[in-house]
Amino acid sequence: MSNKIRIVGISGSLRGESYNTAALRAAAELAPPNVELQIADLADIPLYNQELRDRELPAAVTQLSDAIAAADAVLFATPEYNYSIPGVLKNAIDWVSRQSPQPLAGKPAAVMSASMGMLGGVRAHYDLRKILVYLDVHFINKPEVMIAQAQQKFDASGALVDEMTRDFVRQQIAALCDWAERLQRG
Repeated sequence: MSNKIRIVGISGSLRGESYNTAALRAAAELAPPNVELQIADLADIPLYNQELRDRELPAAVTQLSDAIAAADAVLFATPEYNYSIPGVLKNAIDWVSRQSPQPLAGKPAAVMSASMGMLGGVRAHYDLRKILVYLDVHFINKPEVMIAQAQQKFDASGALVDEMTRDFVRQQIAALCDWAERLQRG
């Protein structure tokens, strides 16, 4: 692997002031200097439809698939909707999983979640892992980042201000980089 580690961040939220997207921005800020974290945009990905796929692959799907394929690792940040991941994230995964070659296969990854609730999105966190294990994504196990009561951990501008949470994010991004390098070496 080159000295530069490229990570694609995927937020499961389309909301402009999303705590999960803000968590990805914090990860980019707290990453080691040799890390480049690009946040993918899911807003233009249409609902999965095999007929649409057969006619012409949407440009947004191609962009996401290419970004994942070019990355050394993937960092997912997901809110929890009704005890699971948001439909927009599952939809994007469904599109990407049908590409050939499948860009998520063998990819090192980590997941974080942020929620205004007391559990920090823990159920969505594990549902996402369950979905992606089937697609041969290789998650780090620790540290886990589940940001509970996110409204108290980010300021009005979306900056992560809680020092303990910043430390967890810093540890996770470092662990993801180490994992990506280990998998690359074999």
